[in-house]
Amino acid sequence: MTASVLYDAPGPRARLRYRVYSVITILVLAGAAWFVYHGLADKGQFTAEKWKPFTDAGVWKTYLLPGLRGTLVAAALSIVLALVLGMVFGILRLSDHRLVRWVAGFVVEVSRAIPVLILMIFLFNLFAKNNVFPSDQLALSAVVLALTVYNGSVIAEIVRSGIKSLPRGQSEAAVALGMRKTQVMLSILLPQAITAMLPALISQMVVALKDSALGYQITYLEIVRKGTQLGAAEQNPIPSLIVVAIIMITINYLLTVVATRVEKWLRTRKRGTGTALRAGAIAPPPGMNAIMTDQTVPGVIGNARPGN
Repeated sequence: MTASVLYDAPGPRARLRYRVYSVITILVLAGAAWFVYHGLADKGQFTAEKWKPFTDAGVWKTYLLPGLRGTLVAAALSIVLALVLGMVFGILRLSDHRLVRWVAGFVVEVSRAIPVLILMIFLFNLFAKNNVFPSDQLALSAVVLALTVYNGSVIAEIVRSGIKSLPRGQSEAAVALGMRKTQVMLSILLPQAITAMLPALISQMVVALKDSALGYQITYLEIVRKGTQLGAAEQNPIPSLIVVAIIMITINYLLTVVATRVEKWLRTRKRGTGTALRAGAIAPPPGMNAIMTDQTVPGVIGNARPGN
């Protein structure tokens, strides 16, 4: 039996209790799934007639693919802009100037507190009343800006907490080597913080992708709106929404897989840069008659001797 300092291995009775709980949970979930399936089947939602429209290419070109394009465009624009906004305000919240920290903190807190849907509706009406954007771009502009403001404020807090979690000695050592604050932030602290906070950033990207469906309320043509239009046209609203849900789950899964691989690549590349120095690659320090050619341990000036 393996034991850990932080975790007590369960005994025979505890393991039996966990198995019983697992079996009960599986039975409850299976019963709920069967109840939902039986209810939908009684309403005729799984007949071939309800699902036949999804085999027609014209249905995909008219409804689902345009809706998917609208969702991806809004999500991609808002994620990119939110990352930029979050980086800027995350760094500003760590400024040495108190006024800058207070202003950045006020903006971030207010942006996080406003519900995304309310902000989206407010921006849509504001843009429409003042003719800020062309009429065919009003809904997209409101969706992208609202998602950018909210997700950017969340990412700012993620970046700030990531930078503050790094050892303080790194920035102190960089300053001691003569690097400026901007160089320390951009070259040392921010890359490490992004790598460490990448799982949280991925989660926020998924949130931005899902929240793009709120554009349904301001007539933005994303996949949920097009799915409801398809359901009304083909008299199959439940199958249409099930297909939309499967598409959204697939996109979120692919986004998570891609981001996870990027995270692993960044961590692997970071470890790969820590190779030992080749013998003879270090120049002798001034005033020292270092014999680099006799060096036997890579990266260590083991045979360096003071000059006579």
